[in-house]
Parts: sequence; C-alpha cells; structure tokens
Amino acid sequence: MKAKVAERGQVTIPKFLRDRLGIRPGTMLEFRAEKGKLIAVKSDMAHPVDSIYGSFGNGRNTDEIMEELRGGK
Repeated sequence: MKAKVAERGQVTIPKFLRDRLGIRPGTMLEFRAEKGKLIAVKSDMAHPVDSIYGSFGNGRNTDEIMEELRGGK
C-alpha cells in the first residue's frame, strides 16, 4: 500500500489499517527510523486525566451538578 506525503509532511493511513490497528482520531503515534524504514507505533502514554475526562457529569449540565453540590431543591 502506498500513500503520498502532502506538502506539510502529512500522510493518510489507509482506513483498513486504522480499523485493524485501532487507530482513531486522537490516537498518539510514536515515530522512529529503523534501518532506513519509518516505524509508527501506537503510544500507550495517554495523559492520566484523559481516561476520566467528562465522566463526572453523567449527562447532566453544569447548573444541575452545582445545584446538587450546594444542597439545592
């Protein structure tokens, strides 16, 4: 499979490879050169907050959460 490098150095990873390897928007890749080849590896180094981001609201808006925290109605 071939892909052309764009003017800004970008390249598109073919969809079947993204699906097969679980590469989704926001996935971090580490790049290195090895014996004349470019190697890309999925990085496991996610920021610790990313795993819980957005999980505290449980679908409620800020006003509902603040009312509950303040012991409202």
